[in-house]
Amino acid sequence: MKQFFTLLVALFAMSLGYAQGFVVDHYSVEVYVSEEGYFDVVEKYDLTFTQNKHGIYRTIQTKYDLLTSEGKKEKREIEISNIEVPGHKSDISGKFSRKLEGFVNIKIGDANKFVIGPQKYEIRYRVKHAFLYEKQDTRFYWNLKPTDWYAPFNSMEFKIHLPENVDVGTGDFFVYSGSLGTTAPSDDFNLEYSGNAFSGESKEGVISSYGQAVTVLVNFPPESIAEVKPFWPFWTRYGFVLIIAALFTGFYLLWRKFGKDTRVTTTTSYYPPKGVDPAMAGFLINDRDDTSDLISLIPYWGTQGFIRMEEIDKKGWFAKDDVKLVKLKDIPGDRPDYERKIFSGLFSGGKDEVLVSSLKNKFYTTMGVAKMQLKKAAQMYYVKESRKVRNTLGCTMFPLMLVLVPLSLYLWSFVGAILVFLSFIVLFILNIFMIKKNRKGDEVLSELKGFKQFIKTAEKDKLKMLIGESPIYFESTMGYALAFGVFSVWAKKFAALDVPPPSWYTSHTNSHFNMNQFSKSFSSSISATQSTMVSSPSSSGSSGGGGSSGGGFGGGGGGSW
Repeated sequence: MKQFFTLLVALFAMSLGYAQGFVVDHYSVEVYVSEEGYFDVVEKYDLTFTQNKHGIYRTIQTKYDLLTSEGKKEKREIEISNIEVPGHKSDISGKFSRKLEGFVNIKIGDANKFVIGPQKYEIRYRVKHAFLYEKQDTRFYWNLKPTDWYAPFNSMEFKIHLPENVDVGTGDFFVYSGSLGTTAPSDDFNLEYSGNAFSGESKEGVISSYGQAVTVLVNFPPESIAEVKPFWPFWTRYGFVLIIAALFTGFYLLWRKFGKDTRVTTTTSYYPPKGVDPAMAGFLINDRDDTSDLISLIPYWGTQGFIRMEEIDKKGWFAKDDVKLVKLKDIPGDRPDYERKIFSGLFSGGKDEVLVSSLKNKFYTTMGVAKMQLKKAAQMYYVKESRKVRNTLGCTMFPLMLVLVPLSLYLWSFVGAILVFLSFIVLFILNIFMIKKNRKGDEVLSELKGFKQFIKTAEKDKLKMLIGESPIYFESTMGYALAFGVFSVWAKKFAALDVPPPSWYTSHTNSHFNMNQFSKSFSSSISATQSTMVSSPSSSGSSGGGGSSGGGFGGGGGGSW
């Protein structure tokens, strides 16, 4: 079985080599190790093309996941520089693509020219950060011929030039060859150590195919090879964290000066502020133009006698109930733009009634315009300078994001770039709240907070007194409770007082319509109305993605093109 598997691997390697259309007749590599913590590599290829090809390509892996002798995991990125290809045209990947892909790609040849038969190529480069610094020794551990060369190598030789005045014995040199993961020292090379150089030449008949590697390990004395360390290791590995911290710190300082509202005292109030409708109250309570703010105008208009609301029973097992809005009279012309926009949009074309279901996928544009009008009208309660700061900051953060995200990808990692990108998304969201109320806004906010708190905590006796003063107290305040998101809580309090439901709302449930039934029916109707009025036609799209893999020092390979 083992022989059969070996035969399959050999056949597979032969087919790959044939598909590449060339064979490496002889490969030589020289490495010059420097005490300063780097080494220079010179690779020479004598090969024969059996098919018309433009040339060859060489890949060198730069990113690795290591496991130290102490069992610690380490991520390492080596640096490949000073790349030269004498006598040939070449296309060498840039630093950014190397960071992104984890490989240096060297493409040799002319796209407008084919070659065939014997050819010679030479590649020179410098390698940094590729030594392993252990307690007992410093290791040079390099794949002279990596596993992913598609063509077979029929003959190989190497020479490792050691630094002067470095004491290394014959027992400090090791050569491994064969399939990936082979741990036994190689018997495929004739080895020699002389003249401060360690060299080897493959024995006759030894062929290194696809999936096989030749690796050299040299153990140097501790501290004999300088370890090139970054000036500030934290910045080198996690500098994006400092960028994120700086972004949020700067944003916080700006928000504290231009966006943080003055702390206002909550003033207990039994009524909403005068001259502030539910939509404006909903906006000011949280500085957002929520859809529920504009929907709260419906009960507000109902109480004032402008409209009537009816729950329509749709016959059938699976039919959903509908809602009808009936215009009783026009709202005054001095009402805010957003009120008139919603009202005229509902009853456009001279209609006096409208089914909410007929607004589906149509009314969302009207709601969008009304939201902008509400936001514009609310600016009288805010400091103008804070709005300018918010707009300037929003315009500044976008180009800054376009610079810092790619920079983080280049300097650190994909994870760092994603975290910086997500930080900007969070800051864009927080920037919405970079707005500060003026004195008038603070006064109104104080009353609104007090009224909202009263809605949540109001006691039975106090509500009885308020109903005695105004029988329509619930009707006149329910729009505000809806805008605050506490309508159910507010309605439940009045259900216990046997308060009759508003006369402008009717339901098909039964003739004995009480407050409990009204609360459930109205909540269902207003929820359906809200979702329908903002619904828009659906759209579709698609997306995709990709990935890459890694390996050990000197990993990579090559082929033809």
